[in-house]
Amino acid sequence: MLVIELFFVFIATVAFGILFNVPKQVLWIGGFIGANSWLVFSLLPIYGASPIVATAAASLASAAISHLLAKYYKVPVTTFSIPGIIPLVPGSRAYFTMLAFVEGDYLLGLELGIETMLQAGAIAAGLVFALAVFSYRKGGIGQRYETGRS
Repeated sequence: MLVIELFFVFIATVAFGILFNVPKQVLWIGGFIGANSWLVFSLLPIYGASPIVATAAASLASAAISHLLAKYYKVPVTTFSIPGIIPLVPGSRAYFTMLAFVEGDYLLGLELGIETMLQAGAIAAGLVFALAVFSYRKGGIGQRYETGRS
């Protein structure tokens, strides 16, 4: 069953890569990064991790692989990191949050909304942590993005 999920995640990630104009020579690599992030996201709850922790770990793994491969293939990191996190985006959970509010079930809507925000925050945290790790040798994040520093 997990193999079928990984296949469809790969196809969906490649399709999103096409939408984001990922270069053809690295399009399939983005698909593998997306499938890898889904694999991490799917396996960690089996070992007792919460969905939020699994999302953060999968995002971190996706971003770390993206940084390494972007340097190797000499493309921007976002070429790999955006398609890599697409499988983790809580789109259906956001839909069900809005549906609960529209139907008047405010407690369920609030619960789902908090979970959605935590999951989105976990994606962002994984991406930022990987950026911090890979920017460390370059003098830190501030050195990389601030102008006029010497």
